[in-house]
Amino acid sequence: MTERAGFGERLATAFAERGRLCVGIDPHAELLERWGLPDTAEGAREFGLRVVGAAAGRAGIVKPQVAFYERHGAAGYAALERVLAEARDAQLVVIADAKRGDIGTSVAAYGEAWLTPGSPLEADAMTISAYQGLGSIEPVRRQAEAAGKGLLVLAATSNPEARPIQGAVLQESSRAGATVAGAIVSGVSAWNRETAAPSGIGSMGVVIGATVDLVAAGIEAATDASGPALPVLAPGFGHQGAEPADFRRIFGSLAEGVIVSESRSVLAAGPDGIADEILRRLDLVGAARG
Repeated sequence: MTERAGFGERLATAFAERGRLCVGIDPHAELLERWGLPDTAEGAREFGLRVVGAAAGRAGIVKPQVAFYERHGAAGYAALERVLAEARDAQLVVIADAKRGDIGTSVAAYGEAWLTPGSPLEADAMTISAYQGLGSIEPVRRQAEAAGKGLLVLAATSNPEARPIQGAVLQESSRAGATVAGAIVSGVSAWNRETAAPSGIGSMGVVIGATVDLVAAGIEAATDASGPALPVLAPGFGHQGAEPADFRRIFGSLAEGVIVSESRSVLAAGPDGIADEILRRLDLVGAARG
């Protein structure tokens, strides 16, 4: 396999050549039934391969949701390995939506699994939780930098029950009124500036839901538009209500790095309609003004 460019560079290329749409690969039971597939590891594998086939040559980014494979145990992981390999061979940017997080050697092991070149679960980037503090995922940050991979750290998710925690004001912070979400965005932005050229897109990013109020979450105050663009994985478009064409208005100074993530709104088109739906959603994202 030929050596791939770093995550930020690959992301910038995908944006320029294929647009910002990220197609989720979420083989949950209801969708498998709609697609005429069994709710088994084999069904999840076939589902994932069909999504990869539809995305290849159309979209530039895919995001397998690890949980829907993990629920099938060892066979599910074997299915996921195949889907990841096919997506990478198709030159898609692959984000493993794993949402792992821990400390010390445990979190390093997660990074080894998802970010090591040649690993059966290798992806271009992974989602990760810093609930124990940004310092707790420092080992994975170092792994990502060494391997040319990306990290997308949960900052402000779109589920309403997250707001009291992610919007909580920190008692120990150099910036008055800093929220948990804002501190994560600020900290990851600093990492991003350290590991990327001033122009272009970096490889250290965050997850911010498209339905999140950036001002209320304390993110707008923490945003620094200088330096490389911060990758922002943005779920919440489509099924959850945010309109793809509005991503620049929603994210403001963060818009240059936004990855417009859609799953159910695309996957609901079924195996015969997904390719056309991907093209339609790409057109909607491309209609963003500004």
